[in-house]
Amino acid sequence: MPDLPLVDLKAQYAAIREEVRLAIDAVLERQQFISGPETAAFENEFARASGAAHSIAVSNGTTALELTFEALGIGSGDEVITVSHTFFATVEAILRVGATPVLVDVDPDDWTMSAERVAEAVGPRTKAVVPVHIYGHPANVRAIREAAPGATIVEDAAQAHLARYYDAPVGREAAAATFSFFPSKNLGAYGDAGAVTTDDEELAQRLRRLRDHGRSGKYEHAEVGTNARAAELQLAVLRVKLRHLSDWTAERRRLSGLYEQRLDSSFGLQVERPWAEHVRHLFVARHDQRDDIRAALAAQGIASGIHYPLPIHRQPAVTGTNTRVAGTMDVTDALARSILSLPLFPELGDDGVDRVATALETVVAA
Repeated sequence: MPDLPLVDLKAQYAAIREEVRLAIDAVLERQQFISGPETAAFENEFARASGAAHSIAVSNGTTALELTFEALGIGSGDEVITVSHTFFATVEAILRVGATPVLVDVDPDDWTMSAERVAEAVGPRTKAVVPVHIYGHPANVRAIREAAPGATIVEDAAQAHLARYYDAPVGREAAAATFSFFPSKNLGAYGDAGAVTTDDEELAQRLRRLRDHGRSGKYEHAEVGTNARAAELQLAVLRVKLRHLSDWTAERRRLSGLYEQRLDSSFGLQVERPWAEHVRHLFVARHDQRDDIRAALAAQGIASGIHYPLPIHRQPAVTGTNTRVAGTMDVTDALARSILSLPLFPELGDDGVDRVATALETVVAA
């Protein structure tokens, strides 16, 4: 049988090939590659899809976080509470603006930021809190806001395109939400790209300046910014994919439901809260024999992943920085030892889930 990848971008491309080629050809014919009509159109379309007043396209998801922190005035002397169970970019962006990351543990059931731990970590220097919607499941931003009154909330929604909490799109209970369009994301470009959504017009205008050298005119610069503009070619591709995203998300949810039906009780699963709509960027299960299971799947041509094997508080890069841990990291460390990401993409189909689930049943029985 053919190898089964964790993500199959070739299958996705085959389904939308003609749409993508037409979109790219239009950019090539126009020969406007930066800050053109694709940028304006995508920003409007993504803002509408995200239920936000403004969407600001930028070069990648990490830059989206950095620029948002800078635009909000977060920097040296400020503490920013976030989680250790996330991709490194979340904390990297805090460090890059000179602020102090304060790491807290996650909830043992849904694996997102624990509001109780946030309340314990809040101090006089707390400027912001960055919940991470891990694997596409929203963090409980409402509870987190109550746990950190007065702190600015910036949602890391890099894995949560179209996710919802409390009957509203993610980002609606925060100053801003940041998104990544890395190729493997639910909404992925053919390279790097990112975006920030916000309802704050002043914040949106500052972000637009910062991403474009702080310009207030073609050769006039109101402040020091950087070059963090998104490419027209990438946004043209994203506009095509955005038209399919709702259907793709529904299929991810359906396939995840099939996994949940098939996996036995030896696997621990991420709980979907009743107030949340999980968009299933990844289907992640826990097992005490994770490494043995992963090796057995690989022997059968089935790929898997670990997101993430080394928590931020154990990363060499944070040694010697002002990063600090608030409380214990028991859940985060336990997740790192046991989580396993299984193949999940809209084109996987029932047969793909059956192949993986059957292999898991065989492995666990052995």
